[in-house]
Amino acid sequence: MKIEVKDAPGELVAALKPISEVGGNIIAVIHEWDPTLRSKTRIVQVVLDVPGERVDGLADSLKSRGVSILRIGEERLLMKRSVIMIGHLLHTDISDTVDRIDQTGFAEVVEMHMTMPGITQRSSARLTVSATNRAHMETAMEILRSVAHQKELLLVEPLEEGV
Repeated sequence: MKIEVKDAPGELVAALKPISEVGGNIIAVIHEWDPTLRSKTRIVQVVLDVPGERVDGLADSLKSRGVSILRIGEERLLMKRSVIMIGHLLHTDISDTVDRIDQTGFAEVVEMHMTMPGITQRSSARLTVSATNRAHMETAMEILRSVAHQKELLLVEPLEEGV
């Protein structure tokens, strides 16, 4: 679930309380506070286990407390890992590299940020890969390692890993 809460003391705790009220378990809370943002709200991702028949009640309870629900539902790809690839990414077909991960059915590249200083210079890309579980994430990383070796790219891993 991804929610938006007011940026004020106690608001996050108040937003999480309805989860326990409907008999749910909080598995993880991902809240990144950035002091450079001047927003009056914060985005929070909550990984939770709630019986399906209680999800509507949870949503109603959150809304009644002024919590905006940005996304709620099953998330199939629970593991995330970010890596950097450096080399001639465009000349070695970055879309092929992404496709090799996406075609597995259990992992996919969910984000990519690329820097290209010049046509003859090396590019760099930050790739974020999501997978269904740790074993599948490791398989996806093995694919990236193999591709990097084959295409003579430098692979820097992991930058971050999360659930």
